Amino acid sequence: MDSMKPLSGELSNSFDTLMVSGGVEIRQAQNGGTETSLTDWKDLPMELLLRIMSIVGDDRMVIVASGVCTGWRDALGWGVANLSLSWCRDHMNDLVISLAHKFTKLQVLSLRQIKPQLEDSGVEAVANHCHDLRELDLSRSFRLSDRSLYALAHGCPHLTRLNISGCSNFSDAALVFLSSQCKSLKCLNLCGCVRAASDRALQAIACNCGQLQLLNLGWCDSITDKGVTSLASGCPELRAVDLCGCVLITDESVVALANGCPHLRSLGLYYCQNITDRAMYSLAANGRVRSQGRGWDAAQSGGGSKDREGLASLNISQCTALTPPAVQAVCDSFPALHTCPERHSLNISGCLSLTSVHCACALHPHRTGRAILSNHAY
Repeated sequence: MDSMKPLSGELSNSFDTLMVSGGVEIRQAQNGGTETSLTDWKDLPMELLLRIMSIVGDDRMVIVASGVCTGWRDALGWGVANLSLSWCRDHMNDLVISLAHKFTKLQVLSLRQIKPQLEDSGVEAVANHCHDLRELDLSRSFRLSDRSLYALAHGCPHLTRLNISGCSNFSDAALVFLSSQCKSLKCLNLCGCVRAASDRALQAIACNCGQLQLLNLGWCDSITDKGVTSLASGCPELRAVDLCGCVLITDESVVALANGCPHLRSLGLYYCQNITDRAMYSLAANGRVRSQGRGWDAAQSGGGSKDREGLASLNISQCTALTPPAVQAVCDSFPALHTCPERHSLNISGCLSLTSVHCACALHPHRTGRAILSNHAY
């Protein structure tokens, strides 16, 4: 809802009527007829109530308003699609259970926590009532078990974005089942899900979630090339992949992503110390192939392509086996990669041997026409 939009004339009149009404239900209208007066806050038109809530912009106020009366509860339950309870410092689980049946039309729900509060019963309440949910943030929910993933799989099959980073109790069996039911997933954050993110789970995701675009596997240290190569073949729409701390992967994973994911814009390989020059040359070769016929200037400006091709963010910090020629080849093949401080999108920290690598704009500061891109693809 647009909180900056002025109230329409009809809604404004309703609000003014409510504020000045003395409890008279029928009054004389200016045109000689009669019109009904609002006698209580519960008589607010639903559109006006929702507009007021959007102007207030505070999810806590929405929750308070839902308890005023049945009419307000129903109106907000039908009209509120986006809700965050991340401000809750205590008793979040009880709050979620008490609210889930009221906000049945939620599409976006954030339950991110500073300290763990949420339990399986809270997630089950959401899954039982919020069947239209599209985006859910459960990050840092350390108390959750597989019960939560099974409940979401059954109750929220339309999920497109799911953040369960730090949920270390989930098993790969539960994640496999979730992927079989939530096949529309486009963004999945599994950072720190050391038990759930296994090769078996990645193979299931590759099989079931072909629309996946963003995947964070940071510090899932049991993942091997077997799982990543499956993703590369089954999820060709991947645009951002974070493999930071996945210490078992080798060049095979990077080669598979370079060959199988033509839209890849961001790749995180921090502390993947088995990565060698072969991986870099594979990335560079695929970059050159895709820019053939476009020319240098076209490659830099995006060449009119709807989704500008090529890496825009690469983290190879602590990949100590890499040499300057290989990394330079990658930088030369992807104009969106930068080593210069003002547009730093190639992270080579901790690789002292790579200090001679430079992006084209650093080597040729007089060059014009370079497109300014974000440091991160997403």
